[in-house]
Amino acid sequence: MYASTHATTLLGIEAQPVQVEVEMRLSVPYFEVVGMAETAVRESRVRVRSALFGVGVDLSESRVVVNLAPADVRKVGSAFDLAIACGVLIAAGRISQEAFDGTLCVGELSLAGELRGVRGVLPQLLGARAAGLRSAIVPWDNGPEAALVTGIEVRVARTLAEVLAHATGAAQLSLAESLAPGPARYTHDMADVHGQVVARRALEVAAAGGHNLLLVGPPGAGKTMLAQRLPGILPSLSEAEALEVMALESVAGLGRDPTSTLRTRQRPFRAPHHTVSQIGLVGGGAPPRPGDMSLAHQGVLFLDELPEFKRSALEAMRQPMEDGEVTISRAEYKVQFLARPMVVGAMNPCPCGYHGVGGTTACKCAPERVRNYAGRVSGPLLDRFDLCVSLASTSYSDLATASAGESSASVRARVQKARCMQTTRLERGQTRTLVNAGLSGGELRQIAFLNEASESLMKSAFKVLGLTGRAYAKVLRVARTVADLAGSTEVHPEHLAEALSLRSPEHLSSGSHL
Repeated sequence: MYASTHATTLLGIEAQPVQVEVEMRLSVPYFEVVGMAETAVRESRVRVRSALFGVGVDLSESRVVVNLAPADVRKVGSAFDLAIACGVLIAAGRISQEAFDGTLCVGELSLAGELRGVRGVLPQLLGARAAGLRSAIVPWDNGPEAALVTGIEVRVARTLAEVLAHATGAAQLSLAESLAPGPARYTHDMADVHGQVVARRALEVAAAGGHNLLLVGPPGAGKTMLAQRLPGILPSLSEAEALEVMALESVAGLGRDPTSTLRTRQRPFRAPHHTVSQIGLVGGGAPPRPGDMSLAHQGVLFLDELPEFKRSALEAMRQPMEDGEVTISRAEYKVQFLARPMVVGAMNPCPCGYHGVGGTTACKCAPERVRNYAGRVSGPLLDRFDLCVSLASTSYSDLATASAGESSASVRARVQKARCMQTTRLERGQTRTLVNAGLSGGELRQIAFLNEASESLMKSAFKVLGLTGRAYAKVLRVARTVADLAGSTEVHPEHLAEALSLRSPEHLSSGSHL
């Protein structure tokens, strides 16, 4: 007897429909899965056979052939188990074909017939909805993320027996329900930061415009402390942004975390160690999975000790920092992952960390070592940081003061106001992006027009600082953000001057790129 059910396979975060065809007849015991199935998919025959035996279907005298169509697309993962099992149940006459017409089946089966959660349920449901499917059955563990998708009826099951009872009308599966929303919880507050007025301001400007930021300073100056507080001054994710973040988290297997973006709308913060591989940082592998750069999408990617990262990993970030997506090309496929995080880098001014610091901690590095250390980060990568500020060692008077610094809530209110101005420009059709960091050259000329005084200042700065064409555009974007924070519809010389002052640390030997 012939039967078919619906599944999907993921290429990056894009889901492609797969038809699971099952042919079953009495014969010598045989169970084969074809259709360019990788190892985990082929092994499903063992899990499915055992799970079916638990609901009274004995395949010891049956020949079962499963075809996953289209056959020229690679199928990976264990999420096909449920669709295959349901196809066999139909072919065995236990349930009707109509019960699964237009229904996506997703889930891994245990030998005892339990349904286990899988990666990528959210994008799979989005793909099924786009393909015109009306309903879906997913594991109970995937219910909260599955409930995010509207326009398709999603039911959850704990076991194959529950799915069988639902298909025969003996019982009904529950609808997927989202977790109760919870407030974003920020464990780090800007009030804890004493001193570092310029760096605090740079953090605020970066948050307001979505700009990349490089912090340079000696050990203990507060670089990591500042970066950890950046998510706390960013606005909450919009519904569309949260859905993008959750799709990436789902593919990476993070979507079932009860403290995830699903509940809090809190922007992600990723801080990989400098030993991370290129694949771990930008994504890849087989099957391709998002790296930290994509998992920090719409949030913050913090790279501490920037020169210590592998050169190949850093250079792989250059194009995604411009395009907002990671492209992984192989002979058999090409996948893309969204990657629009705010990149915050932190580095010491020299190998020992104390270049430019006097007193007992004065730098003892030779000039050549200082230049070589700064040269570990290429000029083209440095050119992609909109803001670059130097931090001095915190003074005793700053640390000893009893008064706390300005809180994250106060800074966030100003950031939110500046972001509202950018949203208004988007709604009026003046831009195509929510944040100034993504403005194109044409949009800059329209909304960051320089008057005669500002033009004269920019001309001098371009010559003195040796700015590149990319750096010129980034200065204008930052100046537009500074103007937004001031509530100004025009970019004045003082806004441009501040943007320039937040871009050129004196002791970086590669400063000409900045």
